[in-house]
Amino acid sequence: MLINIGKIIRELRRRDGRTQEMLASALGVTSQAVSRWEAGGSYPDMELIPSIANYFGVSIDELFGYENDRERKVDALVGRIYELNRQNNGVDVCVDECLSLAREGLAEFPGTEKLTLCLASMLYNAGYVRHGEHHLTDPDGYDILDVELHRTYPEWQEAVKLYESLTNSAVPEIRSRAAVELSQLYLNVGEHEKAESLAESAPEYTNCRELLRMMSRDGVERAEVLGENLLLWIQTAARFMVNGVILNKSVLNARESAEILQNAAELFDCICTDHDYGRLNILICQIYLYESEFLWLDDRRDEVFHALDKALFHATEYERVCADDTVCHTSPLLRRLKLNSERQEVNVTKYLPDDWPWWQVLDYTNVKAELMSDPRWDEWVKRTQE
Repeated sequence: MLINIGKIIRELRRRDGRTQEMLASALGVTSQAVSRWEAGGSYPDMELIPSIANYFGVSIDELFGYENDRERKVDALVGRIYELNRQNNGVDVCVDECLSLAREGLAEFPGTEKLTLCLASMLYNAGYVRHGEHHLTDPDGYDILDVELHRTYPEWQEAVKLYESLTNSAVPEIRSRAAVELSQLYLNVGEHEKAESLAESAPEYTNCRELLRMMSRDGVERAEVLGENLLLWIQTAARFMVNGVILNKSVLNARESAEILQNAAELFDCICTDHDYGRLNILICQIYLYESEFLWLDDRRDEVFHALDKALFHATEYERVCADDTVCHTSPLLRRLKLNSERQEVNVTKYLPDDWPWWQVLDYTNVKAELMSDPRWDEWVKRTQE
């Protein structure tokens, strides 16, 4: 890395708007010496290295380029693990490989928060994939989690400890994501007081990052942030409605549940007035899958397959959007936003029959058996594989 130190010194000097003469004066050397370092003709004496690092406010590792190299390797590994984990969508395709890669990464780069968070997320998903999320009904007829069973999951026990180690991270993105995932995990294992404490430590809605970001911008930038917030809040509202159906499963009848889910799917039309939903298509797809279960229970068989066709349409649209990072929203409040910010090849349609009804809170097995006996189910499945 010595051959790069001159280049790094030049970059740091230009970053801070300093001349070779200013650096030379601070170090007690000639400007010609600094010029030779930057040109690669010679290297600073080793006793000068700490002074150079202090002058630019960086670590010695950063001065030698080690830190950047380490960061690149960590980012590449984390990206690879998350990409692999996309395959573990309700099924164990490569859970062991994801866990092994994360553990090996932490062994090579101990204490790295990005890898710690990555391992925690892999363990979180591993618990779902390997053991499932199990629900009970309380005496009042409301849905509750089977926390006693969930506490036996070794993956979730380990994940909780890792997340807890990150809740005081100096990096806001890591701290925030750890808190979000840990909150759900606390709920899953019955740590309600800890979940409440974590919630109380978060800023109030009126002081949240999204609102403050919008208040800090003006003009076109403010319009962009407004659009981002609208997309975020509309999908949050839709998820709340889905959770309402799940929570109230024993006090809602099938018709009421189907109506709530239909309304949740139609929420997006309030802002996506041209029906270009971008990456939100996948959530709409999932809602229609779930709605079809309640339509069947309500004996509205034709509407069941209409909902399944809508789910397939939105899944196909999601795949199309993910493959194109150049198209922007065209609805009035979202025109400054791309439909998709990152090009990505995905294939979700072929898994729809296996994923049905997505939110598997009700005992759906009898409904699925009946549904599969209808010839229209086979026709729909065939279309998902085209």
